[in-house]
Amino acid sequence: MDKTISNPLLFRNAERALPDLVKNILINLGEDPYREGLARTPARVSKSLRELTSGYHVDIDRLINGALFDVTYSEMVVVKDIDFYSLCEHHLLPFFGKCHVAYIPDGKVIGLSKIPRIVEVFSRRLQVQERLTSQIAEIIQNKINPLGVAVVMEARHLCMEMRGAQSKNSPTLTSAMLGAFRKDPRTRDEFLVLINGSRR
Repeated sequence: MDKTISNPLLFRNAERALPDLVKNILINLGEDPYREGLARTPARVSKSLRELTSGYHVDIDRLINGALFDVTYSEMVVVKDIDFYSLCEHHLLPFFGKCHVAYIPDGKVIGLSKIPRIVEVFSRRLQVQERLTSQIAEIIQNKINPLGVAVVMEARHLCMEMRGAQSKNSPTLTSAMLGAFRKDPRTRDEFLVLINGSRR
């Protein structure tokens, strides 16, 4: 289930507290937060973090805003190569890549522009890729009740490339298959052929 943080008091307190927290981090790293290059860094980092986690404050129903349409179309709808950027909740380092989304309508479709927006909303939170993939699939399933939903995400994780294993050429692939995509191998294979064609 989607949960948003809607308490404006918490958000206002974060606006005041985050710069001080960043300043303390700089001090603990052995830096001088008052030198010219860093004097405005706490405010910049605070603003950046609020932007990169803005998905907590988005109401999905308001985002969709009635962009659900009755149709007789019942073939697969695919939106592929959606760019996304997120922050790993374990190290607060970026992971980013492409997201591919498909669904099979059962009387309703969602406005095409809403699918990348849904991807963005859940990406703009502290995440793990596995949960992010499932959240996108589940919200589409819940909002339009299609015959099936499929989501595949391919991402590079800087927490793995810059530290730890420091593996530079190991993208992570995750998938969530619901309804017809889980039950019918032919439907799943058709989706995978369609999205893999973009990589050739």
